[in-house]
Amino acid sequence: MAQDKAKKEEAEEDAAPIKKKGGVFLILAILLVLGGLGGGAAWYFSQSGAKPEEKAKPPIFVTLETFTVNLQGDGGSGGGERYLQVGIDLKVADPAVVDLVKLHMPEIRNGILLLLSSKSAEQVTGLEGKQKLIAEIQGQVAKPLAAAGKGVIGVYFTSFVIQ
Repeated sequence: MAQDKAKKEEAEEDAAPIKKKGGVFLILAILLVLGGLGGGAAWYFSQSGAKPEEKAKPPIFVTLETFTVNLQGDGGSGGGERYLQVGIDLKVADPAVVDLVKLHMPEIRNGILLLLSSKSAEQVTGLEGKQKLIAEIQGQVAKPLAAAGKGVIGVYFTSFVIQ
């Protein structure tokens, strides 16, 4: 029996290191798998964000000749005439629109002139009045370009003087 007991203890001692080694290998295997998953995830997300993007295209602007118009009177007496002088740049999507703007320039200028001369000084002063005017100018410019399906992205005042 003593011999059996000694063999049992010996077997337990031998089994203990095996369990320890098995536990270490298990932990290493788990760490290796987690590291691989983490590395794979990092690679995936770095690649998905790194799609070959087009280089940011520089903006394309078309400068219109300065507009000078008589503004509508306020209807009061002694008011005198008021004038508006405005410089306008149009921001377009691509160079093809520049050619379209140049092709339709008489129509565009006519529409803008009619629009500006229909305003009073009170309508175009202040931030809200100018923003509304920008939207209306963009609408006027879009009319002749609508058939081409291309248009103007933005309208910018480069000068704005009421006298």
